[in-house]
Amino acid sequence: MDNYLLTIILALPIAGVAALLVLGRGDHEGALERKTLLKWTALLFALATFAVSLALPIMFDSAGGLQFQTNVPWITAFKLGVHYHVAIDGLSLWLVLLTTLLTPVALISSWNSIHHRLREFLISMLALETGMIGVFVAMDMFVFYLFWEVMLVPMYFLIGVWGGERRIYAAIKFVIYTVVGSLVMLAGIIALYYLHGQATGNFTFDIETITKAMQARPFLSSVEQDWLFWAFALAFLIKVPLFPFHTWLPDAHVEAPTAGSVILAGVLLKMGTYGLMRFNLPIFPEASQHYAALISALAVVGIIYGALVAMVQPDLKKLVAYSSVSHLGFVVLGIFSFTDQGLQGALYQMLNHGISTGALFMIVGMIYDRRHTRLIAEFGGLANVMPVFSALFLVVTLSSIALPLMNGFVGEFLVLVGTFTSPTLPSARLFTALAATGMILSAVYMLWMYQRVIMGETRNEENLKLADLNVRERLALAPIIVLIFLMGIYPGPFLSRSDAATRAIRARVNHAQAPARANEAGEQGSRGAGEQGSSHASRTGMKK
Repeated sequence: MDNYLLTIILALPIAGVAALLVLGRGDHEGALERKTLLKWTALLFALATFAVSLALPIMFDSAGGLQFQTNVPWITAFKLGVHYHVAIDGLSLWLVLLTTLLTPVALISSWNSIHHRLREFLISMLALETGMIGVFVAMDMFVFYLFWEVMLVPMYFLIGVWGGERRIYAAIKFVIYTVVGSLVMLAGIIALYYLHGQATGNFTFDIETITKAMQARPFLSSVEQDWLFWAFALAFLIKVPLFPFHTWLPDAHVEAPTAGSVILAGVLLKMGTYGLMRFNLPIFPEASQHYAALISALAVVGIIYGALVAMVQPDLKKLVAYSSVSHLGFVVLGIFSFTDQGLQGALYQMLNHGISTGALFMIVGMIYDRRHTRLIAEFGGLANVMPVFSALFLVVTLSSIALPLMNGFVGEFLVLVGTFTSPTLPSARLFTALAATGMILSAVYMLWMYQRVIMGETRNEENLKLADLNVRERLALAPIIVLIFLMGIYPGPFLSRSDAATRAIRARVNHAQAPARANEAGEQGSRGAGEQGSSHASRTGMKK
């Protein structure tokens, strides 16, 4: 079963899609029972996927390496060397769990929000889940790219069909940005495939094989590494999104339905940072070191810029969207610190952001379903009429600003420590100091937003009629609240399973630097010996 567990996890949502196709549309008049059946069918398949995925951390060996592997030839024509190779390691383990958790949570949170084309909406959600899981488990570049593109289609429909008034604009903008990056990455994949095959005689798309080949005997020149580094990095940085590639994100978040925003913030954005850790650092370590200062500077700009723009947003959803730009800057900064703490913190912060920001979008969706507005000025005094909602909103808000004993604190603290102690990142301490201001600014805009929405007098009479959270909404938020405290108080089980993978990446980058440092030391030693010889000769001549 170990060899087929990931395939089962990938197949379950697709089986749910097939079941929904058989059940029929359910949109015609008097089809309430059929709509309920469609919802429960999608939810049960999503829950089954999550239940099966729970076996992954239980059976996972913390010693590291690829696990739960399935590697069989797929496309053998023309000796292309395409394999169906899926596996997980410490990098992808928790991201797979995050995906399988947030999908049923998103379905529950939008239970009564979708009123037309319900079957198509549920199909898009389950197909999207398979695409996202596939990105995290694919260990063949061809399969990785296939899932990367498959994920794009259902998200386009989620925004374009079930989004807000400007949904078409937001959906097309999302697709254009993503496709541009994807096409550049495709060119990089083909070039890497060809250069590896030409150098080794083994034409393969296998990520592990190419990574080991680059480690044992690098087959790429510095110029080739630079070009290929940016071919992959551009696609990933757009997906993060890192400043200045972030402009598609606020529109996509604001126009997407609640479930789409939860998945977009919770999982899709992590594909970019995951790609940097899976491809750029291990395969192009010299280029990663060379451009670390540039990318770290952009990350710091994104942290501060996202926080400042979020502070002045009048729309709740847009405020949370810009907060994502700020928080994910911490992830990128930790990745390019090339330290154990920074890499672990970056990976942990991916999970934290998915949980906390996903919950924020659910909370915004819950209040929007009641008032049909997201303007902060329309609220105030909700604690008087919605005490449970206000209490849970406060927990998620404090998690987002990285309060100690909550999940956000662990990730951001590790990132800052890792960046501050980085021996290779230029201006590391300056970057750390500037990034720390982002934590202060996040407290400003989040607590100010909470004060205006929840505290004070109930100024608008319509708010007096609002109902507190029902049982379904509380169940949707319950696992998120539990994880916020669990990951903040006891992060050990999460960090221990990813430790070996992050250490391997750090060692890979340092290994690539060792020859350069040795050559530099040799040159300095030669210059020193020459200077000593020259000085000795001068002293001898003066004595004579």
